[in-house]
Amino acid sequence: MATKRPRLSRSSDFQRIYRQGSSTASRYLVLYSFRRPAEAGAEGPRLGLSVSKKLGGAVVRNRVKRLLREAFQGCAGHLAEEYDLVVIARPHLLELIARESAGEKGVVGAAVRELLVRAGILDEVPSS
Repeated sequence: MATKRPRLSRSSDFQRIYRQGSSTASRYLVLYSFRRPAEAGAEGPRLGLSVSKKLGGAVVRNRVKRLLREAFQGCAGHLAEEYDLVVIARPHLLELIARESAGEKGVVGAAVRELLVRAGILDEVPSS
């Protein structure tokens, strides 16, 4: 049986990260990061995703979320345990999704890694 991935799902968690966290943006994504206090428990980095209806219907939004989760899974071993992260997908991300659908692999993952490095959360860039 698969283990439960640590995700952010409560609105209060998202609001806390938006208010108290720091943000970093690229053309494709916006990243809000918040370092949890040590007493909050170390269950690994938690990820929350926000994909607007501007990107498309439910099928498109679910595909975007799946690709973003896969990209973060590739970086999860290199992230600090105490981070809460919220990623907001921008409409230009659809360009990368189209390239990935056309057979070019790893472009969404590269965009995620680049954003994490820019935010100072990821020191070592894992290859995919």
